[in-house]
Amino acid sequence: MTTTTNPWIENLPVYEPGRPIEDLARALGFDYHEIIKVASNENELGPSPKAIAAMHAAAREMHRYPDGACHSLKTKLAARLDLGPNNLAFGAGSNELIELLGHIYLSPRAGMVVSEGAFAVYRLVAALFNAPATIAPMKHFGHDPDALLAALTPETRLLIICNPNNPTGTTLAPETLDRLLDATPPHILAVLDEAYQEYLPPPLRPDLLRHIRAGRENLLLLRTFSKIHGLAGLRIGYAIGHEKVIAALNRVRQPFNVSAMAAAAAAAALDDDEHLARTRRANDEGHRYFADQLPRLAGGLDYVPSHANFLLVKTGRGREVFDALQRRKIIVRPMDGYNLPDWIRITIGTPEQNRAIIAALREILTR
Repeated sequence: MTTTTNPWIENLPVYEPGRPIEDLARALGFDYHEIIKVASNENELGPSPKAIAAMHAAAREMHRYPDGACHSLKTKLAARLDLGPNNLAFGAGSNELIELLGHIYLSPRAGMVVSEGAFAVYRLVAALFNAPATIAPMKHFGHDPDALLAALTPETRLLIICNPNNPTGTTLAPETLDRLLDATPPHILAVLDEAYQEYLPPPLRPDLLRHIRAGRENLLLLRTFSKIHGLAGLRIGYAIGHEKVIAALNRVRQPFNVSAMAAAAAAAALDDDEHLARTRRANDEGHRYFADQLPRLAGGLDYVPSHANFLLVKTGRGREVFDALQRRKIIVRPMDGYNLPDWIRITIGTPEQNRAIIAALREILTR
């Protein structure tokens, strides 16, 4: 007698993450420190020095279970956001929070609506719960509000919007987002994945917190410390929403889902505004460099203008260029998993990394 899984599990698609540096080093015999990884939209400046100091201090208490409610971090973040502590829940990255939403809202008869070309994990979570995921066509490599609204049904429970969008870097204007939210029926939870919102210039940064302060129940914001704060390896993200939605998230999460070290580092990272400003400057400079250099390669490479810390670049043969770059000790992200086989995604790196990427692309594309 053998064990039997739920029938849909065997057909679950597998998420392809950015290839780990260790994996490429083992496979091709490279030195770990010679490899440039610009595949996962990590902050190439690393964590805040204040966060690193907090990790060192927390290490002495690693024999203790963490405070699952993240009380200290929650109190500090709530004060910064002008919200109550009951408006916040924490997860092992915002990815875990997306999965927790599946536990609460999804079933074979209750599904989600997402945009074509949006973060693949949304559809993977729907598949995990054997729930329908309706894909609205994208427009100009971004979300089409009219298409999203047209896809909503009485059975829809989640409308997930990634803003700025991963992997395209496009964003919706604040007034467009407001119209979209106002048109979302009350039985549907609108989930705004704002993993990259700190990279947005102020005129494009929507003030969605005002809806939470006003008591809106069908809106949830997801944010993370993985991107601009540089804490991807610690896995900590948070949800902002109405107390009822937050209470439901806390009921389905595991009691110790966020490590004590992650919570301490995140709290310290909140105090380092200079690190965030330095990261934004480096990101802006990197975008300007690629905007200048990409059109000069092989007759000109198209790319999607981005408001995040990455660029979607059309090379014409994405997987082939991905493989060729790996042989030159550079890891980018192939996009065939997003039905964009001609494209690669490149995280904005340090100036030295950016120059190395352009030099490698020039060599590959002129052969």
